[in-house]
Amino acid sequence: MQRILVTGATGFIGQTLVPFLAARGDTAVTILSREAYSQPDLCPLPPTLQAIRPQIDVVYADLRNFRQTVRAMRQAEPTHVIHLAARGATEPFLGLEAALRHNLYGTLNLVRACFEKTQTVRQLVTARTPGELSGMNVYAASKAAAWNFCQMYGRTQQWPIYAAMIFQAYGPGQTERNLIPAASRAALAGEDFPMSSGRQKRDWIYIDDVCAGLAAMLDAELPPATTLDLGSGVLTRVADVVGQVYEMVDGNGRPRPGLLPDRPGETAVQVADAARTKEMIGWGTAVTLPEGLNQTILHASRRHASRF
Repeated sequence: MQRILVTGATGFIGQTLVPFLAARGDTAVTILSREAYSQPDLCPLPPTLQAIRPQIDVVYADLRNFRQTVRAMRQAEPTHVIHLAARGATEPFLGLEAALRHNLYGTLNLVRACFEKTQTVRQLVTARTPGELSGMNVYAASKAAAWNFCQMYGRTQQWPIYAAMIFQAYGPGQTERNLIPAASRAALAGEDFPMSSGRQKRDWIYIDDVCAGLAAMLDAELPPATTLDLGSGVLTRVADVVGQVYEMVDGNGRPRPGLLPDRPGETAVQVADAARTKEMIGWGTAVTLPEGLNQTILHASRRHASRF
């Protein structure tokens, strides 16, 4: 049986991944949460996780604290770790110190706790972002620094550390600080949507496919320090995605590209090497962009209706 520990379980991907893993019959799932969640009355788990609370275990630690992290790992005794916890994915002005403490030192504490202080872990999969390839902001640069250390340990110590480079993930449950939920809310409200130029081309991956891709990496026979891309290999312009959202909603309002500036340092194209991933672990995306957008808009429409 796989005993999987997930960090960052309360984030967008984690809230879908944990129920996905818990539904498998051969898997025991533990989530690692900050100490704030140790008092449910004051800070309860998100509803998606609370609904399956009897099916999962919880250990508590702040990854910035090495001793707490070691203690949590020894309590959980996982065979596999999926590391999603990070700061800054939707915070363009994240401070340098916060990025380093959470994304670099937090990852290093987890890696060392897994392989220096415990004996049970046979695989750690950490999430990466395509922004690392260009160092486009403090978040991406801190994630890249963390992966450089993971590579070093994988290659010099043969620690079984792997990475999932997750491309433009979207789906139900994502906050409105992200493009598709924000565009869906505006379209459903009949409002115009001010945005950047929208010329950027991205590889969009639906949340269910992200979860399936992460699960497919577990126990895959890969050299230590391998990164696999989780994406479709298909590029679609940001402006075209927003346009599809408005066409599906078919209401008032329209996208307004060019009213906002593009982010400094942003790369024009980000696309996954989907063929390589398929060859190495036999996994590929199953949900098309129109299908995924439809499901995301349905979820957003239910939320929109509940507000009125």
